[in-house]
Amino acid sequence: MPLKIGLIGCGFIGRFHAANLRHLQKLQAPIAYTAVCDRSRERAEAFAKIAGCEVVTTDAMMLIESDALDAVYICTETAEHPALVEAAARAGKHVFCEKPLAKSHTDAKRMLDAVEAAGVTHQVGLVLRFSPVYRVLEDLMQDTDLGALLAVQMRDDQFFPDRAHYASAWRGDVERAGGGTLIEHSIHDVDLLARLVGPIDSVACVTRFTSGHDGIEDVAMASFTHASGVTSQLASIWHALDDRPSTRRLEVFFERGCFMTEHDYFGTVTVQRRKGEPVTLSADEVLTRFMTLEGLDADTHDLRSLGALGDQRFTEAARTGRPAHPSFREAVAAHAVVDACYRSASEGSAIDVE
Repeated sequence: MPLKIGLIGCGFIGRFHAANLRHLQKLQAPIAYTAVCDRSRERAEAFAKIAGCEVVTTDAMMLIESDALDAVYICTETAEHPALVEAAARAGKHVFCEKPLAKSHTDAKRMLDAVEAAGVTHQVGLVLRFSPVYRVLEDLMQDTDLGALLAVQMRDDQFFPDRAHYASAWRGDVERAGGGTLIEHSIHDVDLLARLVGPIDSVACVTRFTSGHDGIEDVAMASFTHASGVTSQLASIWHALDDRPSTRRLEVFFERGCFMTEHDYFGTVTVQRRKGEPVTLSADEVLTRFMTLEGLDADTHDLRSLGALGDQRFTEAARTGRPAHPSFREAVAAHAVVDACYRSASEGSAIDVE
């Protein structure tokens, strides 16, 4: 039987997942994207018309409690996530929730408790988990000839996402978003750094507020001490360079090698060993390595399919009742680090992660 899916929230990220679900349907995946909900009836109807959804509503609880659905996607403003996730868990629905899970670690932990108690499949939209560039980099870092891992540096920048294709004005309201660039965007980076370097034990963070939105930082400079003793550094920036795309730069230094990439999904990775000039793996080489690592068939996974890989993994897990990854548990770990960063910035000192 196909997995019957409803989507709540028809904004930028809702469009992303809706397009992915439609693409998976075209590939004959055993799913049925049948219901859509948004506070704007007009916007919900536009989504439904494109996808041929049978149900259109402005009532999220009606969708969640429908016996005709097996799973829900929650793509609303951050402040709305906890109540919707807890309702979905009570209704026995499998849940995909966009990041960040909530405005705080406490609320995120409560959401994790709800889905685990209900026994439903749960996944969070930490999309960098499915990045070919970072998956290949993670594999390259396993080479024991590299010696000790010394340091990792990351810069993540994008224009303030209240305009252009993001059109997320609510991200300028701390009551709706919980914070700025660190929680809303760089929770991806926190999760990635913990994945590459290991659990984060303590943080030291400084934030700045320049855009005029109370409580919404547009600069966060964080230093993380990992359980391994390695230090990583993150510069997270929201700016006003309207024509500059969302950009990440990652540098990883070992005793006898280093890696660098300025791409966060499809792109190149530059490798330098102890001797010799740097060598750049082309985007095609990175993609081929990724497909091999993930056991994917190039004949059935084009670039669009790889962009939908996270949704494919969630729907497959939910349909068969298996755990999905990244789960709410991974997201809660990232939230603990983000909360520690905010406390560090407020208190002006290093903070241990809970």
